[in-house]
Amino acid sequence: MAVNLKPYGYDMVCTDGFIPMLAEDGSEYMTRYGSITLKKLIKKCCTKGLKEGVYDNPFWIHGADTTHVCGTRGITFDDLRYHPSDKVFHPDTADRWFSWVVATRLGGKEYIDGFFKHYHDLGVDFIRMDFLSWYEDGFDCNMGLVGRGYGRDSYELALKYICESARKYGIFTSLVMPYLYDNAAFESLYGNMVRIVADTGDGGWEHFSAANRGKLFKSWPNCDNVFDGFLHWSSIVGKGKIILDGNFTRLSRFSNTAEMQSVISLQLLVGEPIAVADRPCSIGNRIGFYQNKELLKLNQQGVVGKPFSMDSRDVCSQIWTGMLKDGSWIVGFFNREDTTQTRQLHFATLGLKDKWKVRDMWRHANERPAAIYRVTLVPHACKVIHLTK
Repeated sequence: MAVNLKPYGYDMVCTDGFIPMLAEDGSEYMTRYGSITLKKLIKKCCTKGLKEGVYDNPFWIHGADTTHVCGTRGITFDDLRYHPSDKVFHPDTADRWFSWVVATRLGGKEYIDGFFKHYHDLGVDFIRMDFLSWYEDGFDCNMGLVGRGYGRDSYELALKYICESARKYGIFTSLVMPYLYDNAAFESLYGNMVRIVADTGDGGWEHFSAANRGKLFKSWPNCDNVFDGFLHWSSIVGKGKIILDGNFTRLSRFSNTAEMQSVISLQLLVGEPIAVADRPCSIGNRIGFYQNKELLKLNQQGVVGKPFSMDSRDVCSQIWTGMLKDGSWIVGFFNREDTTQTRQLHFATLGLKDKWKVRDMWRHANERPAAIYRVTLVPHACKVIHLTK
């Protein structure tokens, strides 16, 4: 990370789930992640000039039931758990895997505030909080009932508490596995970044573009591939708005150069920070695709591109554009198909008069000025150009 990625702007290491998350020595919140303490992990990152992000959820209880909630009079962790008097969707279903804080219970707000203070004091900048849909209604599209489901009101209250405390302590919040009801009304209001696609899993072109292409589901996940997720939720993003999260990137799972360029290009066009999830032992020379300085500048400048169409059946959904602060434009042409395709754009549709200079951002080469651009793309390929006056 420090040698091969940090010089290109990748400045954070983040943990992920399914490793023991322990609260040791009487702590209220997680202090150990598997075999390493958080303090030791953060120190390792700091010595390399890297920030630390943590996978945890302020709804989860890690400490003992008898632990006192700071800022309250006599309230313990046990008092934060479900009680038969709480209104839930499935009172006869036990919560699977997680011990949830019920936001509506006394002490819930103080517990969540203490969570963010704990991580702030450790030096953590980023919290990735998972399984939000399980809290909201206790249902998983693959596993069925997984919990009681604490309801939309309790879910909104918890997000409100999270937002207030995260802003207070200067921590960036990533919301994972949310239902995004009402056009992501709560998530857009209270979060910084939101997952809009199923888990990466084995990754590759299947996860990026092919899995259940064109299908939109009412429950989590709404989309099974990254491209459809970005298309469907492109309406809620913009400068200063919530960031879309297409989950982890594993370039080692893609088949060729065309596919790797496509997955990197689209993420940077929509304003998503890239989460590198390759292993040093398997990435090899593919790491160079993570190191395109020209494209990475789009993220640094806050570019948030939009598709010409949000309908995945429309070929125009495979043309994305975004404007930079200096008035120049980025245009991305994509080919999601398994056959060679042609894409074309009249720059006048962007309000651009006359000819503009054209630069290929993968070849790092200037082309002839143009007013209309036409490109032929092999299967799964893309071309990203920078237009300047």
